[in-house]
Amino acid sequence: MYNANHTTIRHATEADLPQIMAMYDHSRTIMRAGGNMTQWVGYPTRDDVNDDIRRRASYIIQTSSFPIGTFALVDGDEPTYNRIDHGRWIDTVNPYATLHRLAKAAEVHGIAATAFAYAKEHRNHLRVDTHADNVPMLRLLDYEGFVHCGTIYMPDGSPRAAFEWWRWDEVPADLKEWVESVVLPQYAQFDTAHRQGHARRVIARAMLMSPEPITYVAAAMHDLGLAEGRKEHHLASGRIIRSCSDLRRWFNGNEIEEIAQASEDHRASSKEQPRSELGCIVAEADRDVEPETIVRRTVEFGLSHYPELDREGHWQRTLDHLHEKYSEEGYIKLWLDDSPNAAPLAELRDIIRDEQRLRPLFEQYYTLNT
Repeated sequence: MYNANHTTIRHATEADLPQIMAMYDHSRTIMRAGGNMTQWVGYPTRDDVNDDIRRRASYIIQTSSFPIGTFALVDGDEPTYNRIDHGRWIDTVNPYATLHRLAKAAEVHGIAATAFAYAKEHRNHLRVDTHADNVPMLRLLDYEGFVHCGTIYMPDGSPRAAFEWWRWDEVPADLKEWVESVVLPQYAQFDTAHRQGHARRVIARAMLMSPEPITYVAAAMHDLGLAEGRKEHHLASGRIIRSCSDLRRWFNGNEIEEIAQASEDHRASSKEQPRSELGCIVAEADRDVEPETIVRRTVEFGLSHYPELDREGHWQRTLDHLHEKYSEEGYIKLWLDDSPNAAPLAELRDIIRDEQRLRPLFEQYYTLNT
C-alpha cells in the first residue's frame, strides 16, 4: 500500500496515457462499489486525456519510481459552468481554474489531498464539480473549505454539485487555521440553514467586497450566538467575540470591538444601518438572497422548528415569511449603494409575487427534507 506523502507532481505526457486510463478504470470501479453507478460512464475518454496533455493541464502524481495518481487542472472558463441552477457562483469576476478527472492507482491513499494541495498552492480561485453520490469527494470538498454553489450539468444533461474556493492570501495562515479548527466547527450544532456551508458563503461574499483579515473573522463569527438561541443571536455573537481571548493574537481591542459590533448589526430585521463599513459588509454578505437558496432555507427552517405543521401549514408559513422579509414591503434592507444583492433580491421578489413559480420550489425542498 502506498501513501501520497513524499511524492512529486509533473505534467503528464503521451507516454503516461495507458497508466492514466488504467487509473480511471480503477477509480470507476471504486465508485461502483460505493454505490455511485452513474458517474464517469464512458468518461473520461482517451481524447479527453490527450486534450488535457496538449494543453499541459494533465498532471501525474508519482513516487520515485512510478505514477500513482492523476488529475487535470484547467485554466479558463469551463463551458458546463455557464449554467448553474439551485444557486449561483459567488465570484463571477476573477479568473478560475477547474480541478477535473482525479483518479488513483490501486492500493494508494492520499491522492485527492495531494491534488488539492497542489491546486491551492498554484491557483487563487478554484471550481470543481462532483456527482451527488460521490460521498467521499463531497466530504473532502467540505474538509478542503469549498463552498457549495449549486448544480451544473454535464454535456449529456446529468447534474453535478458545483463548488468554489479562494485562497485569500490576505489572511494569515495561522488565523485561517484557527477559524477552520475552532470557529467553523461550532456551526455544526445549528439548524440546517446555518451550518458551516452558510458561514463559508458569508465569508466568501464578504471577502470579495473587502479582502481583509478583519472581514474574514467578522464573517466567520457572525452567527456563533445561535448557540444561545435564535431570537437574540446577534447580541450573543457580540458577547462571544468580545470574550474571545484568542482574537488578541491578531487584533487589537478596537478591532475586536468593531468585529463584535458588525456581528450585532448584521441581523436582517434591524431597522438601523450598521455602525461601520465592516458591519454593512457582513450584513450584505449574510443576506444570501439568491432566490432558490432563500426558499430552501425557509422550508428547512420551518421543518426543523415547526414539526407539528402539515404540508399546507408549511406552505403558508413559507409564504408568510417570504412576504414579511423579502417583498417590497418586507423588512430586509440593503446597506450598500452597489450591493451585490440588488439583482437577486429583485428576482426573488418576482418569484414571491408569482405563486405558480414559488409553489414548485417549495414542493421540491419540502419533499427533499421529509
